[in-house]
Amino acid sequence: MATRSKSSNKRRTAAGATRRSRGRLAPQKASRGLEAAEVAIAPDSPEIATLAGLVVDAGGAPIGAYREPLGGRPLLLASLPLAAVQPTPFQRDLSPTHAKRLAAKIDETAAFLDPLIVVRGEDGRLWTPNGRHRLAAAKVLGLRQITALISPDESLAYRILALNTEKAHNLKDRSLEVIRMARNLVRKRGSERESSFGAEFEAPELLTLGMVYESSPRFAGGAYSAFLKKVDRFSERSLAASLAQRADFAARISEIDARVKKIIAALQARGFKSPYLRNYVVARINPVRFHKTRKGETAPPMPLAQALTRMAAAARGFNVGSVSNSDLAWVAVGAGE
Repeated sequence: MATRSKSSNKRRTAAGATRRSRGRLAPQKASRGLEAAEVAIAPDSPEIATLAGLVVDAGGAPIGAYREPLGGRPLLLASLPLAAVQPTPFQRDLSPTHAKRLAAKIDETAAFLDPLIVVRGEDGRLWTPNGRHRLAAAKVLGLRQITALISPDESLAYRILALNTEKAHNLKDRSLEVIRMARNLVRKRGSERESSFGAEFEAPELLTLGMVYESSPRFAGGAYSAFLKKVDRFSERSLAASLAQRADFAARISEIDARVKKIIAALQARGFKSPYLRNYVVARINPVRFHKTRKGETAPPMPLAQALTRMAAAARGFNVGSVSNSDLAWVAVGAGE
C-alpha cells in the first residue's frame, strides 16, 4: 500500500509541475527584432514616399513613419479622411449594435486611440482589414479624420482573422469571411494551390462551412464543426478547382442538415425537448466520431467525399425509436465539457 501511495504522489507532483510549466510565459533566450536606431524612418525616406503621396492625394496628412520592430516592414502613421478608407469587401457583416456601443465608449473617453490598419487595395483604394466597426463608430461620432497605420504589404488585407480584435469572431463570422476572401482571391490567384493559402484561411473547414452559411444564414455550423475538422483538409488542387468541389460538399451538407431537421422534429414529436438534439443526431450519424486523432497526424481518417456519403446514409437510416433520455444526457455532459 505504501508503494502505491508514493507512486500516486509522484504522479500528482508531475501533473502539478506540468500544469505550472504550461501556465508560464517563458521569454525567448535570444532577443529578436530591430534596435531602436533601426526602427526610425526619416519623413523623406524613399521607403514611404509612395505611401505618403497616396495619403496626400486622398486628402490626408502623413504624421510619421517607422519600421515595425519584428519584421522590419515600413509603416506610415497618417491622418485620413473617413471617406478615403473602406473595409475590405470580404469582412464579416457590420453589427450596428456593436458600432453604436463602440462609438458611445469612444465618446465617453473623448479619445480615438487605436489607429486602423490600412493597406492599398484593388485599384489603389485604401482598405482596412481590421477596422470596420471603428470606422463605422467614427462616422457615428462625425469625425472628419481618422488615424491609420498604413502598410505597403497588401497581403495584410487577407489576414483578417489574425488582425481583427474589435469583436470576437464566432464560427459563422469566421466562415463567411474566409469564403469571401477565397472568392476575392480566386479572381487574381485562382491557379495557385488552395493549400498555399493556409495562413489566410486558417482552417479548411471554414471554407466549406462558409459556403453553407452563404445559402443558409441560420445554419447551425457548430454541430458539424467537429466532424469537418477530422476529414476536411486544404486541397492541392488550384483554388478555383477546389472551390468548385467545395460547392458540391456544401450542397451535400445542406441536404444532410435538411434530413437532420426532420429527425429532430420526429424526436420532438416523441416528447424529447433537449437543447442538444441537433448535436446528438449529428454525432450519431458522424462516421468518424470514434476516431482519435493522434499527435502529428495530418491525413484524414477518410476523404471528405466518402465521409459525407456515409453520413448521408446514416441520416436516411436513423432510427428515431432507438433514442433514449440517457443518450441525450450523455451528449449534454459532453457539450458541457
